[in-house]
Amino acid sequence: MRANPHEVAAAGPLPRRLFFYNAGFLRQPRLRRILQLAGHDLRLGRPRAEDGVVVWGRSPYALRGEAVARKYNVPLVRLEDAFLRSIQPGRTGSAPLGLMIDGAGVHFDSATPSTLEQILTRHPLDDSNLLQRARDGIGRLKLSHLSKYNIHDPDRAPPPPGYVLVVDQTEGDASIRHSGARASTFREMLVFAQEENPGARIVIKTHPETAIGLRAGHYGPHHANDKITLLADAVSPWRLLEGAIAVYTVSSQLGFEAILMGHKPRVFGQPFYSGWGLSADENPVPRRERKLTRPQLFAAAMLLAPTWYDPCRDRLCSFEDTLDQLEAEVRAFREDRYGYVASGMRLWKRGRLQAFFGAQKPVVFQKTLAKSLQTASDTGRDLLVWGLPAPTAPLAVGAAQPEIRHIEDGFLRSRGLGADLVPPLSLVSDDLGLYYDPSRESRLERQIAQPLPPGAALRVTKLIEKLIEARLSKYNLAEKPALPGADAASDSGALIPGSAPPTSAILGTRAANPRSGLNSAPATRALRRCILVPGQVEDDASIRLGAGNIRSNLALLQATRAANPRAYLIYKPHPDVEAGLRIGKVTGPDLTRLADEVARNADPIALLDRVDEVWTLTSLLGFEALLRGIPVTTLGAPFYAGWGLTRDLGKSDAPDAAAGSLIPQRRRRAADGHALPQRDLLHLAYATLIAYPRYYDPVSKRPCPPEVIIARLASGRLPRAGLPLRLLAKVQGALASQAWLWRR
Repeated sequence: MRANPHEVAAAGPLPRRLFFYNAGFLRQPRLRRILQLAGHDLRLGRPRAEDGVVVWGRSPYALRGEAVARKYNVPLVRLEDAFLRSIQPGRTGSAPLGLMIDGAGVHFDSATPSTLEQILTRHPLDDSNLLQRARDGIGRLKLSHLSKYNIHDPDRAPPPPGYVLVVDQTEGDASIRHSGARASTFREMLVFAQEENPGARIVIKTHPETAIGLRAGHYGPHHANDKITLLADAVSPWRLLEGAIAVYTVSSQLGFEAILMGHKPRVFGQPFYSGWGLSADENPVPRRERKLTRPQLFAAAMLLAPTWYDPCRDRLCSFEDTLDQLEAEVRAFREDRYGYVASGMRLWKRGRLQAFFGAQKPVVFQKTLAKSLQTASDTGRDLLVWGLPAPTAPLAVGAAQPEIRHIEDGFLRSRGLGADLVPPLSLVSDDLGLYYDPSRESRLERQIAQPLPPGAALRVTKLIEKLIEARLSKYNLAEKPALPGADAASDSGALIPGSAPPTSAILGTRAANPRSGLNSAPATRALRRCILVPGQVEDDASIRLGAGNIRSNLALLQATRAANPRAYLIYKPHPDVEAGLRIGKVTGPDLTRLADEVARNADPIALLDRVDEVWTLTSLLGFEALLRGIPVTTLGAPFYAGWGLTRDLGKSDAPDAAAGSLIPQRRRRAADGHALPQRDLLHLAYATLIAYPRYYDPVSKRPCPPEVIIARLASGRLPRAGLPLRLLAKVQGALASQAWLWRR
């Protein structure tokens, strides 16, 4: 079926079988797949009366298909890239994320109303939800500096503001000829730009394909003088538009983006965005008489007309899903474009690090820190190190200091433990610090303090709903049901979980009786408040750096029991500690005296279903409890503490600690001394699950948004670790007492 019912309404139902007559369709599997998912069957041969012919836009190769369609009197379907395409231009071989599948015409050909133009003309475009999606979409494109192609660098400075922007296009492009323009139109446009803006600086923006040598443009060095400059640098189009006082274009998509930026561009062709009252048109299209707003134009061009594709889940999708995917891919491209040297990484981690960070330039692995720093300095690469602290080693005199990025597992890591050598699905890369070190600012902390971007509240709300529904946590270990008739004071496994908490948990409230049915508490704890105390690895960096005068699992249990003498305490040992791979075991009389129940090998989400509260040092389970509306008390300084969402009791003996608190003051006050607004759960969840980590999909082998990883973890569709890693994990388990051998 079609991805977009509005296109069907505008152009009529398209034939299922489409015949093609040029080899481009054979060379582009993505194009064929999108058409197949949209309900079409591509064929070679002679069409019948009920069939159609498909061609690419108005390309020279389309002539053959056009001739066949005329001969057999069958419908002609034209394809073009959607307006949010890929990182690299299509001529580099990059596959598109969306198509315009049009049975009426093609969007840049003003001779015939295309499906997009029919939507702009006939669709009411008055639905409040649709227009809010459009406003959010515009905001996200600006914030993430996304365009049709995305090889630009948002950090690259545009010319000083106050210039007139003239937009070049590639010679011979069909969008010029079929919008009523020609090569001479570009010479005319430059004259108009100078005459209508006397004395102003003129900046000619070179097309990205011209800048990288793929196709010639209409302007060259001979057009430059003391008032006119050519800009071929990969500057963000949004930053470029921000500094412009006027925009001149023939039919470039940059004219559409100029409208979204608030300009009224001077348009010399007849592109799809002209004629709706949002541009100054030199050659208006008489039939376009409707007046539209910017969100209405965007809604038609980006939400209604295109067919969008999700390359990770291999399905048609919404504009927002495509935007999520492109943001993930562009982030990896921008962060990794200069390449990395990785210092001292264990052998089993290198494959996944290469997948995360080496798509553009393979990661160079060095054993020693000194060699890593020198290689990074010599090659202009950044340095990857696992964890903290920042490495120091002497560099050659005059050598450039590379940027250091600290790597750690993300918060939706895997199905299985890192101790079992299960590769991660998410990693964080932080050039400031790391989230578990409260002594200095991290990128996560900075992100939590930021306002939510457009559309983020709805996106993260849906993400939390999916996470809760799928009952996911960091490691997602297979749960073990409770032993029949297990006594509450015994070392039992987790009870069989019931249904997940309702969506209302996201807003900080829980069901009236979350422990009903299969989650009913043992009789020995009737009417007692139930508290979950998650154990941790005691030499873990989050404890070393984020704990105060309480630093062990035993001390945590003692403090929790002392503050809650009548509560029913469930202690959950950490999986790595249970496996004997890390330190932190609590045994004997202490455990029996302090805990009412020990949940060994228990599913943490099943435990959260049962409890009223969580007491923790710095465990990620505290964050997972907050997502489910469960109150959390911290005795350390985890990343989620200090924002007004937790009760923070951690104390520090350091003389400079404010009132002895472990929580850094900067989480409450900005650098200028003003109090930060209290962060809500959505701010915390957006930063922690979306903005801070990077995700890698091992199925499609590409960067992806967290929604893909949640779907993978929920469905079970994940590749297993290779046989060598599984064998090595078994050896490590057998030699658990000698873990220092591989943890050095």
